[in-house]
This record gives sequence, C-alpha cells and structure tokens, in this order.
Amino acid sequence: MSATRWVLVGGVPIGGGAPVTVQSMTNTDTRDIKATGGQIARLAAAGCDLVRVAVFDAACARAIRALTDASPVPLIADVHFDHRLAIAAVENGAAKLRINPGNIGGDAAARALSDCLKAHRVPVRVGVNGGSLERDLLDKYGGVTAEAMVESALRHASIFERFGVRDIVLSLKASGVRATVEANRLASERCDFPLHIGVTEAGLPGVGELKSAIGIGSLLLDGIGDTLRVSLTGDPEPEARAGVAILRAVGLREGPDVIACPTCGRTGIDVRGIAERVMGEVASLRAPLRIAVMGCVVNGPGEASEADIGIAGGKSGGVLFRKGFPPTPVRGDLAEALIDGIRGLASDG
Repeated sequence: MSATRWVLVGGVPIGGGAPVTVQSMTNTDTRDIKATGGQIARLAAAGCDLVRVAVFDAACARAIRALTDASPVPLIADVHFDHRLAIAAVENGAAKLRINPGNIGGDAAARALSDCLKAHRVPVRVGVNGGSLERDLLDKYGGVTAEAMVESALRHASIFERFGVRDIVLSLKASGVRATVEANRLASERCDFPLHIGVTEAGLPGVGELKSAIGIGSLLLDGIGDTLRVSLTGDPEPEARAGVAILRAVGLREGPDVIACPTCGRTGIDVRGIAERVMGEVASLRAPLRIAVMGCVVNGPGEASEADIGIAGGKSGGVLFRKGFPPTPVRGDLAEALIDGIRGLASDG
C-alpha cells in the first residue's frame, strides 16, 4: 500500500497517517433541524468523528448552516444531480462533500463546483458503488469487478483534478465483502487518495456488522483505509458503535476491551448479564483497559488474572482480580464490584 495524501475535514485530518476516523449518516429529514441536530449529537456521543447528511433540495442546503453551528463534529453534505446544491451546502458550512461528478452535469458544472471547493478549502469524496458502475466498464470487465470499480473511481476523480482540486477522498464499495476488499486493495496500489472504506448495504444489525467487520477489518489489518462507515439498516447509532469496536479490535483506537467466557454447564453466575452491564458502563471510556468476566473456577481465575481487571465467579461468590494486587473475594453484586474497580482504574489512569 502506498501512503495516502492528507486532507482536512473541518478540523479532522484524513489520510497521511492520521488516525482512522469513524463516520455515519443521519436518516432524519435534513430540513428538520431539531431532529437532525439531535441525531448528529447522538452519533458524536457514540463515537463518530464525522457525520454525513443528505442534501436533496435548497432547504436542506440552507439547513447546513444551523446544523454546522450546533454540531460537535464536522458535517459532510451528500449531494447528487445538482451542482448548485453542492455549492450552496459548501457556502453554508459543509466541511466536506460526497458527490459523484458524473451525475452533476457537464464541464461547466464541474468547474463551478471545483472553484467553490478550492475557495472554501473543502475536500470532496468521490464514491463508487458496485451497483452503479458505468455501462462501458461493465462491458469492458464483464461485470462488477475490482478493476472496473477502480477505473470508475479514478475516472471520476480526474474530473475534479482537471479543475485543480487536490483534496479528494475515494470510496469503492460493494454489497459483497470480497469485491469490496479486492477493489480497495487495488486502489491502494494505484493511487494516493485517502480511502473511505465500508461494505455498502450490509443489511440489518447482526449480519451487517459481521460483514462489515470482516471487510473493514481485513483492509485495516492490511494498512488500508483512512476513514470508515459501517452501513446498517435502521437507526445509525449502532453504525458508530460498530465502527469504534472494529477500530479497537484491530488496535487502531484505544478503549476498553471486555472479554467474557462463552459459558458452559459449570457456569455459576450470569456471565452475559454482568458483561452487558459492564459494557454499558465502559462504552464512553477511552482508557485501554482489558476487562474479563469469567463464569467458573476452571479457566476463569487464570484468564481473569491476565486482564487489567476481572472477575471470576461461582455459585458461592467470586474473586476480583486487578493487576499487581492479590485477588479479592467478593460477595453480593459481582457486576457492581467489577464496575467499581473499573472506575477506580480509569480515574487512576
């Protein structure tokens, strides 16, 4: 993989070795400033570094100003078919555009938009989806292939480059994991544009998170990807949480890692219930703590003792482990004892 160029989205850098950022997109009516602003705030609290909103008419473009003024994170305007809406969104404070230059008109429209982007120092994401490739590329490559997606993305990026825009991010997404991974690997070899990665239309939470974790995680472990979105059907907040979890899982974002035993017939405590309570308590922590919830006396004590803090429980009580300290017997509410210990560790660090 080649090093990617650096672009700035509001105050958030993408590419050039900057930390990988998490994005999501609102599903409220952008013109409803109260509803959209509330969802933006919740997405930021869930871990989003950037939030995208749909701009489909002039009222949406005007709403960008109020939304940007109140937003805790930079906003991206998603615009199609009308370069005038894209210009209006930028002029009203959008920190980045997501657009396909092939559907906004001819050279005059692309030049006008490019001049606006340069004047406001706003980057643009050129997005290519496997389901919307040009007919000539489908014919040339015999369908949706990595080569077809990369050629499409570079073709569209060149439109902006022709008019002097350098701050360009690419995204190459398919609904299939393999096609997405192959396209992004190829793109990383052929250009230095920052890459926005994700499996598009991944589906409902559960299977969608699984597909996204495999696709996004594979690329991140290859060192590919500068910003990401987990695309799930429904409420967007789980997208943000899943994105953060993926980054933590591959070691690219600090935060708590809660491990829990899978349970068996020897289990003497409510491992799932305790783990869920702990997950809820630590969701907003940034401290890189390894936390263990173990449910029996066979493997539990040894595995829990390898964590920064953990509990191993049985029918008669449990034992709290904390690195550097002797094990402490616990009776009563094991979850509360563990949570108290985690709070102490977090405040110490």
